[in-house]
Amino acid sequence: MLQEIRERAQGWIAWAIVILITIPFALWGIQSYLGVGTEPIVATVNGTEIKTRDLDMRVEETRMRMRERLGAAYRPELFEGAALRDQVLEGMIQEQLLLQASLDMGLRASSLELQGAILANPAFQRDGRFDKETYDRMMQLQGMSAMQYEESLRQRIVGTQIQRALVASELVTEQELTGAVHLDRQQRRLSYLRLPKAEFRNDSPLPEEEIQAWYESHADRYRTPERVKLTYMVLDAAQLSAGQPVDEEALRDRYAEQLETFRTPEQRRARHILVTLDQGADQAAEAEAKARIEAIRARLTAGEAFATVAQEVSQDPGSASQGGDLGLLGQGVMDPAFEGATFALELGQLSEPVRTPFGYHLIEVTQIQPETLKPFEEVRDQLATEVSQGSTESAFYDMAERLANLVYEHPDSLEPAATALGLPLQTSDWVGREGGADLLASPKVVAAAFSDEVLREGTNSDLIEPEPEVLRAIVLRVTEHEEAAPKPLAEVREEIITTLRERKAAEAAQVAAKAMVERLQAGETLASLAASQPVTEAGLVARDSAAVPADVLDLAFTLPPVAAGAPRYGFRPAADGDALVVAVTEVVDGDLGGLDEAALQGTRRELAQVLGSSYFDTLLKDMAFRAKIEREPMGEEQSR
Repeated sequence: MLQEIRERAQGWIAWAIVILITIPFALWGIQSYLGVGTEPIVATVNGTEIKTRDLDMRVEETRMRMRERLGAAYRPELFEGAALRDQVLEGMIQEQLLLQASLDMGLRASSLELQGAILANPAFQRDGRFDKETYDRMMQLQGMSAMQYEESLRQRIVGTQIQRALVASELVTEQELTGAVHLDRQQRRLSYLRLPKAEFRNDSPLPEEEIQAWYESHADRYRTPERVKLTYMVLDAAQLSAGQPVDEEALRDRYAEQLETFRTPEQRRARHILVTLDQGADQAAEAEAKARIEAIRARLTAGEAFATVAQEVSQDPGSASQGGDLGLLGQGVMDPAFEGATFALELGQLSEPVRTPFGYHLIEVTQIQPETLKPFEEVRDQLATEVSQGSTESAFYDMAERLANLVYEHPDSLEPAATALGLPLQTSDWVGREGGADLLASPKVVAAAFSDEVLREGTNSDLIEPEPEVLRAIVLRVTEHEEAAPKPLAEVREEIITTLRERKAAEAAQVAAKAMVERLQAGETLASLAASQPVTEAGLVARDSAAVPADVLDLAFTLPPVAAGAPRYGFRPAADGDALVVAVTEVVDGDLGGLDEAALQGTRRELAQVLGSSYFDTLLKDMAFRAKIEREPMGEEQSR
């Protein structure tokens, strides 16, 4: 039976069946490999897809950048949800529009531009300089290869070329400059008074239904914040290094390895006289220069002072006035011929003429500092610090790797890692999204504590390094969690009553201010209406004056210009809820004559940038209007 099947399986029918089966499997495999049709997209721009994965990476990159920028002020809850994703997606759509336009115009980003952008990115720097390990770690955190990131960055650079070109090429006409200066340096004569809301406060009882309505319509104000209690472990390099003995033999080995760093080579102080001569000079010029330098040497050997002669005849503008003095010279700095002659001379000896590409020199050594070598005893403490730091860093990274592996292998507990590494488990009090104390104040730690994996799924956090310049790491898990919950009305009743009374007082102050402005416009004066409130005569002030409150200035410079000598009046609430009434009686435009050339050029550049940015925004809107943009609806999982 088996033999018969084998013989029949070798015929053309069998081969046809195999081929028919192989084709769909091969196509399925290729499709799976290429990811065709399997990766969700969030938008298309003129047929180009923006994938969910790319949006996720860009959102995470934005969060990381904001954590670095805001530091302790970073609040993770402000960078969660659909709002951030929508904002980042709109930015990616704009980038794609610009990239397509740039490629159509033949614009490209050079490797030098790409390298410069990476080296200048603070996220990839350590101690102010690019750090390859930091760069690789950031790539791992973002879940992409360096090649993927660099290609994405290259496209972004190409996309910004239109913007840079448009903004940089904007020209400002004299009329635009004059108009801008008139407005920017404009001064207004103003007076104002403040109506305190306290004078309009009414302490009579408030209706219960009003209190209830406010409580219900402002429920988000009266909630206990979400908070967690944590168990965590800290790995601190400072504690690893405490009490470690220093190996004397290791110190001496390091001293031998770094011997050249403790050696100060011989240095010589020299002075020279130069007769200049081009490298390719003809024989006649060569002979003339050589005759001149020989004549100068004869003067020196006859007893004339070197410094005096150098000041008189040397053609080196840098040293002639100093009597030819060049200061202390080390080897490997000067022209080889000059250097060879200098280090071959005895102290006080005058050289023969020395030819260099600059001409002929006469050299005299005035001081010799012999080579020195710092003894081991002098640098022992420095070496001990370096050895200790190196061994501590090595121990820290080894333990950090073990810790990361252990918390991953035992995701539901920190105890195995604590036992294996001998690190104490610590517990926190309640910690909100604003953070706790010390390491628990770090935005990175807070973000991890409130992440879905740690908070919802109950797993250990990854290894977190809160401070990039400090060898200290933390892992944590949530032991207790309280969701944000509304406070009972009884608990916040007095707070609501105070809020409502303050609000009503501020509204009454605004009503009074409005009535006052109406009477002023009818012809009454500010002084006659002021009653118990003093009128402040600010005089003629600029829009950036520090002598007048900002909210007063803002109102004064938004009022229409004074017409036919008639003052302009306005009112507005102050930041504290009081009411402001402002009168403007004179407007004086700025004058170009008051600006020096530097200030004028600065104003021109600022105006060009503003105008260029405005034109660029208009260009973007036009591109978006003409483009075919399709946004896919984001479900709950995508918008999270």
